[in-house]
Amino acid sequence: MALPHHQRTPSCHHSRTTSLYKYHPISTLQHPLHPPSSSSSSISSPLTLHTHIFSQKILMGHSDFVLKFLMFFVLKGVFGATFTFSNKCDYTVWPGILGTPALDTTGFELPEGKSRSLQAPAGWSGRFWGRTRCNFDGLGQGSCVTGDCGSGQMECNGAGATPPATLAEFTLGSGTQDFYDVSLVDGYNLQMIVEASGGSGDCGTTGCVDDLNRRCPSELKVADGGGCKSACDTFGTPEFCCKDAFDSPAACRPTAYSEVFKLACPKSYSYAYDDATSTFTCMDATDYTIIFCPSMRSIGSIKSKAGNVSQDSLEALLDLYAHLASGDSSSIRCPNYLLNFVILTLYVILFLVQILFSIL
Repeated sequence: MALPHHQRTPSCHHSRTTSLYKYHPISTLQHPLHPPSSSSSSISSPLTLHTHIFSQKILMGHSDFVLKFLMFFVLKGVFGATFTFSNKCDYTVWPGILGTPALDTTGFELPEGKSRSLQAPAGWSGRFWGRTRCNFDGLGQGSCVTGDCGSGQMECNGAGATPPATLAEFTLGSGTQDFYDVSLVDGYNLQMIVEASGGSGDCGTTGCVDDLNRRCPSELKVADGGGCKSACDTFGTPEFCCKDAFDSPAACRPTAYSEVFKLACPKSYSYAYDDATSTFTCMDATDYTIIFCPSMRSIGSIKSKAGNVSQDSLEALLDLYAHLASGDSSSIRCPNYLLNFVILTLYVILFLVQILFSIL
């Protein structure tokens, strides 16, 4: 069972399992069709010699197959999975990495249209995010406007993202299923999805393909398009941060602000206890691809189609809801009683749309 989102920290779970298999030299094996003669230890005829050589070849081939079979599981248990980062944005992204044990790098430059892969061991736990509008010198010294890790370098060196930042979080199993999610609990700075391949089970695609910077409630906006903050980061109150008396799934409920995030990105975490629709699992996945600014093909695999509602209508609904969440009704010219009716109706629509998302 995955921990509640707000309790998760990058960690490493080491385990040692004694092998169930022991190596047996071929010379100690006995072929059932040709047991050694009790009267003679030598091979007495050409036919016997031919049969003996054929049997040995079968045994060697069988042993080679078993060895390869065992090596697959041994290597799978050691190497875990490959993380592939793909930048489909029309600008450079600098991925940041925080996890245990440390990977080959904790931050790097990923130009437009480029990809890079990193190998992670079984049991690895951590998070990835995209930094944008960075400025680094030839020595790798500098900072970023969004997602900066505060290290003063391109490498994050064990530091996490400064909110707001879209996060991809993983816990790789050791012979068990992996857990992963895309989280907006620390806010949003760019579009990102996660695709799993080579595994079994649900292995669903998750993430946020909508540009929340365009519809962010005014009080959550960071100046100069620097992202959309979470209500917790903005106000710091227990009900928005799911702490103190609100530190339980029953007490911490969605808010108007988290609903703006959830409606735009239905498979991403919108608040700390949003586990039911936001945690994904996969067994024995060989590769996880983290895509920044995913293409329309990828968007089609994650974005649900809300019946006959057009994309323009859905965009208008999202924008209206963002205005209502922030209390900005200046652009909505109607009497107060009508505005209250509209708000109530929107809540009902949002509830129905979320049910539809969960079904699809």
